[in-house]
Amino acid sequence: MAFCGNCGTQTQDGIKFCPSCGQQTEATDAQQAQTPHMEGYLPPVVPGAPQQADIRDAQDNKMMAVIAYILFFIPLLTGAHRTSPFAKYHTNQGTVLFIAAVIYGIAYSILSMVLIFIPVIGWFLILILSIASILFLVLCIVGIINAVNGRMSPLPVIGNFTIVK
Repeated sequence: MAFCGNCGTQTQDGIKFCPSCGQQTEATDAQQAQTPHMEGYLPPVVPGAPQQADIRDAQDNKMMAVIAYILFFIPLLTGAHRTSPFAKYHTNQGTVLFIAAVIYGIAYSILSMVLIFIPVIGWFLILILSIASILFLVLCIVGIINAVNGRMSPLPVIGNFTIVK
């Protein structure tokens, strides 16, 4: 297997163009000698693409990453976010998800107290806001799936915020 010299995507030998970026992949002998073929090697990060964790780090800290979406403060208390980039990433995602859910809950409470007095339209808006709260459960499940699969992919809408540094 070879790697694209432009984006770092792993490609099959003999392919002339990278399926990811379209760059010509014919490597010289010098380039092939420089290509790392060690276990755990990760190609360079492509902007906008999900990050891939170090395989060993992801395996060792998978449970802590899953717990970060359920009880975000456990990895913070144990210090797992200091020793593992994988646990740190998912602890941040879980913390951002928790804060967003709290803000949504406060806004929902205030709006529902006001909208309850507006017949039909207000009641309809309360129903829509209630259904939208399922989004946080979906985001939690997406985060857990990413953690289990060893991916460091940001959650939709809220995943680009960083709180845990």
